[in-house]
Amino acid sequence: MNQTREQLIALGAVFEAAALVDRIAKTGQVSEPPLGCMLGSLLIRDPKSTLEVYGGDDLNLRDGYKALVSALEREPASLQREPLRYALALLTLERQLAKRGDMLDVIGTRLDQIQQQVQHFGLVHDNVIAACASLYQDTLSTFRQRIQVHGDMRHLQQSSNAAKIRALLLTGIRAARLWRQLGGNRWQLLFSRRKLLGELYPLMRG
Repeated sequence: MNQTREQLIALGAVFEAAALVDRIAKTGQVSEPPLGCMLGSLLIRDPKSTLEVYGGDDLNLRDGYKALVSALEREPASLQREPLRYALALLTLERQLAKRGDMLDVIGTRLDQIQQQVQHFGLVHDNVIAACASLYQDTLSTFRQRIQVHGDMRHLQQSSNAAKIRALLLTGIRAARLWRQLGGNRWQLLFSRRKLLGELYPLMRG
């Protein structure tokens, strides 16, 4: 797999996290397979490939690819504005996190503890989601620039939905880090749109 495609899987995962956050905020619903796929990505430390981070298959990243395509095509009618806003905010937050070795250490230690919880309860158990949410809250939520999630207040005020949203934002940060490590940068989104779309369309078709 070429480097651009590896980068697009990671960037697609940033947009997948953003799309799932948007769905929970607006409908209060999220299906278990993509949620589990994203949560699982937090626990993969030394992957042999980018796909391995997401369970060896990008089936659960399709909504992210769609949101990314809509951002790159820049068609006002199909643009997914909220997922795009969340995804760009995640990329910005990850840059701030990269300068904070102390916070990265805390995240690493807490993820080790979450790994033990997963072995005990399972990946999408409420306790695991709550632990991921609390990790996000204790670290990335302390930055001055915070991600404001918009949606239906009836859904946003439910503690289980708030926990899922925070946990998913943490997975989006993980994906943003992966994208940077693979050589991804914001200039590509501005100046290499055609090339990225050319690689993305086959990924969407699977």
